[in-house]
Amino acid sequence: MPEAGRNAPFDKSKLPSRHTTEGPERAPHRAFYYAMGVSEEQLAQPIVGVCSTWNEAAPCNISLSRQAQWAKRGVAEAGGTPREFTTITVTDGIAMGHEGMKSSLVSREVIADSVELTMRGHSYDALVGLAGCDKSLPGLMMAMLRLNVPSVFMYGGSILPGRFQGRDVTIVDVFEGVGMHNVGKMTDEELHELECAACPSAGSCAGQFTANTMACVSEAIGLALPGSAGTPAPFDSRDAWAEASGKAVMNLLRRRIRPRDIVTRRALENAAMVVAASGGSTNGALHLPAIANEAGIDFDIHEVGKIFAATPYIGDFKPGGKYVMKDLHDVGGVPVLMKALLDGGYLHGDCLTVTGKTIAENLRDAVVPKNQDVVHTTSAPLAPNGGLVVLKGNLAPQGSICKVAGMHGIARRFRGPARCFDREEDCFTAVENRQYKDGEVLVIRYEGPRGGPGMREMLSTTAALYGQGAGDKVALITDGRFSGGTRGFCIGHVGPEAAVGGPIGLLRDGDIITMDADEGTLSVELSDDELAKRKAAWKPRETDYGSGVLWRYARNVGDAEKGAVTHPGAKAERSVYADI
Repeated sequence: MPEAGRNAPFDKSKLPSRHTTEGPERAPHRAFYYAMGVSEEQLAQPIVGVCSTWNEAAPCNISLSRQAQWAKRGVAEAGGTPREFTTITVTDGIAMGHEGMKSSLVSREVIADSVELTMRGHSYDALVGLAGCDKSLPGLMMAMLRLNVPSVFMYGGSILPGRFQGRDVTIVDVFEGVGMHNVGKMTDEELHELECAACPSAGSCAGQFTANTMACVSEAIGLALPGSAGTPAPFDSRDAWAEASGKAVMNLLRRRIRPRDIVTRRALENAAMVVAASGGSTNGALHLPAIANEAGIDFDIHEVGKIFAATPYIGDFKPGGKYVMKDLHDVGGVPVLMKALLDGGYLHGDCLTVTGKTIAENLRDAVVPKNQDVVHTTSAPLAPNGGLVVLKGNLAPQGSICKVAGMHGIARRFRGPARCFDREEDCFTAVENRQYKDGEVLVIRYEGPRGGPGMREMLSTTAALYGQGAGDKVALITDGRFSGGTRGFCIGHVGPEAAVGGPIGLLRDGDIITMDADEGTLSVELSDDELAKRKAAWKPRETDYGSGVLWRYARNVGDAEKGAVTHPGAKAERSVYADI
């Protein structure tokens, strides 16, 4: 854009900030701005919220405050007035394995709600959002679509891989190390050495776990600048991406391009393709429907599953593969993964992005490098179908999901007797004490969105099983969730959940469960009549939460099948914030 066009005055008569900056009746409002050193010239410009999820809870978020300053510089250089604010995160790695994990998925809604309230309350005109830990990425993208003001998302970057005994390691190796230590395969000294080496820098978990999966989604769905997701958090070049994101949001304001112009059904399909192609987190099947809900688009777990089934698996990333996000950055970043899909005829290249250009235009000069095996071509994939599969059957009428990426040497069909647990802690204790048998299906229920409440992830349990060497000997199903770092035959999001009388809540020890990742089925060998008898005798349970945010969440949240959302979404809205 020519310099004159970039810095041309804005007509604020149709921008939300006119309600706080224009006219004599807004003199008190302007007085507050003057108290913070904002000039009259700055008040005449668009007011841009720059939101980060900075905190000192974990390395995922620790570098976001620095990056936010560069995003503010970009906004200012392009003719806007940035106003910084922060919102919460709950960091899954620290919340994992105890009551704290009940807060994780709930935080996604709180993040989206808090950003909406801040933007509404102060009448900001546009939004730059910077996020690091798992739920903060979809939370910010949901807020962008809900508000529908011009918005640019930016990932804070991944952590560098650690080195332990001559190999790259991630935090999942530490979780699995707990299981190895439990069975005598790792000494106290080795476990301590591993925990000290696994996380050597700022940034989100290094493998293709939930944070990096949703970072890839941010580019594929069109809300982030191409190439911005791959740069590791400690690299100074990430600051340049933040500055560019600030400039980009001003370009969107001038061109009146909004998030719902970008996030269409085809864009959501692109995002699902990238999740599948990279062997991403099962949580992608929860967050994409939730993002779609904010845009008024029906895109549930079954629609996501169709895309997964039709997309080749081409990114060789941990936990199932060899590489981490830095390795993808080294070969060209997320655009390389997307270019491989576009060249293979998969991506919808005509989708608009925050550059103001289409996916195909953005990727015109991208090349999939030869002599590397981080990203394969679609003609020579790691597997012909995506790294995730949706399963359905009489045990999961609303569907469920399993990560099959990297299931080398593990049969994709499993049949065995159930061993039932009504909360994660009981199952973890049984695993820790090795109170299970090879061939069993461990069932963890009453951990769904309502029943948990909060739909906890189960990485501590699944990693302990893998560390004990039982990852290919037992299966695990739950109405809760699994971490993006989980591997093995583990099926989550089983719906309807136990708390509403779903079939998973009717199971008894010894019931024979069959799961088939190739056929996409999850069933229990019981007749319809037997299931009906058990349902008639079933009684709902109260959780331990009679007040507070978890109580409120349990009463408002919907099914995992549709993203575990807490409000009707854009289909039911009567006005859009951007048009106030």
